[in-house]
Amino acid sequence: MMIVSNVRILGGELVDLRISDGVIIAITPAGPEATAAGDELVVDGGGAVALPGLVDLHTHLREPGREDAETVQTGTQSAARGGYTAVHAMANTSPVADTAGVVEQVWRLGREFGHCDVHPVGAVTVGLEGRQLAELGAMADSAARVRVFSDDGRCVDDAVLMRRALEYVKAFDGVIAQHAQEPRLTEGAMMNEGVVSGRLGLTGWPAVAEEAIIARDCLLAAHVGSRLHVCHVSTAGSVEIIRWAKSKGWNVTAEVTPHHLLLTDDLVEDSPVGAYNPIYKVNPPLRTRADVEALRAALADGTIDIVATDHAPHPVEDKETEWSAAAMGMVGLETALNVVQEAMVETGLLDWAGVAQRMSVVPARIGRLAGQGQPLEPGAPANITLYDPSVRTEVDPSAFASKSRNTPYEGMTLPGRVVATFLRGRPTVLEGKLV
Repeated sequence: MMIVSNVRILGGELVDLRISDGVIIAITPAGPEATAAGDELVVDGGGAVALPGLVDLHTHLREPGREDAETVQTGTQSAARGGYTAVHAMANTSPVADTAGVVEQVWRLGREFGHCDVHPVGAVTVGLEGRQLAELGAMADSAARVRVFSDDGRCVDDAVLMRRALEYVKAFDGVIAQHAQEPRLTEGAMMNEGVVSGRLGLTGWPAVAEEAIIARDCLLAAHVGSRLHVCHVSTAGSVEIIRWAKSKGWNVTAEVTPHHLLLTDDLVEDSPVGAYNPIYKVNPPLRTRADVEALRAALADGTIDIVATDHAPHPVEDKETEWSAAAMGMVGLETALNVVQEAMVETGLLDWAGVAQRMSVVPARIGRLAGQGQPLEPGAPANITLYDPSVRTEVDPSAFASKSRNTPYEGMTLPGRVVATFLRGRPTVLEGKLV
């Protein structure tokens, strides 16, 4: 038996949670002081907000192949520190996760380390090369039970191949998660196409390169009656296309990253760390303030369904180089909830119930995860995040559990702190530290 005392479920009244065998068995009003009997453990939440454990639909764990950047162990430790109890590991590893053998390897590593549940994402095409469908059925039937498939990092730009993938996954209720980037329109592109790229002389990445693929794939998903998920939406135009598709009743979902909710392309020119700093180089690129405002509004009204981190760790040598040669991507697991508080809660666009929906309940539903994203109530698995929104802390990447440090928030002061994370009643983080 465990008692998690003095917590506020979704920011409500103070309660105590009683947990046994990994399940919440009772919720009672908080008493003056929770007391334990026998072998019970009491964890004082100190008035923290209690959320269902966070679920990330878009994480790069890099293993196998790029263990210099991240491993399943360090990536899931980072996830636990950020309040996550489940992550979906993207397929662009080496070898690519395009077979049952590779996805099972990643799944078993996640079970071995136990910091959070790891659900591998299977590649859509062999080697992410966009020429031939991967072993979708075999990955779905494997021990990993893959239900999300993506060539993330590359776009499935062949319309016929995309149609076939959408048709194939219908048999086992899978979903294709598309990285929307028309390759011909983004050849050599290095940042958002606009005023800033013009001034800096960097090849621009037009919004239409994202929007054209999203429009095509929404139509394809409707045509075959399948599930489409749009990764890391970044433009106001994309929001309008997704809103239109949803108005038709099509089975389309979408995600936005924390960094696209907060940061803009102006930082490439003018930031505390100077111009042309590759810490701001990411795919899709940071967009304009108007895009950020549209993304926030879309997340608030449900047009964009979820927040996903696109946690993309890179070693120092891949980021601290000239802009054109630098890798694209940012780490995000340990700062996601803080950024969402800053962009969405502090601005009044979401309350804590809304945060729980977009960072736990709905991503678990899209990924078809049993036992994750469930309301904190008696009978539910004790996957719990305790979060103190009252503090503000300067981001220090040297304290990250992640193996990589490529965060755009270094030195920024962000609100909130993950106090504790529980995976089926077992603490993985207490007092902000790994257990």
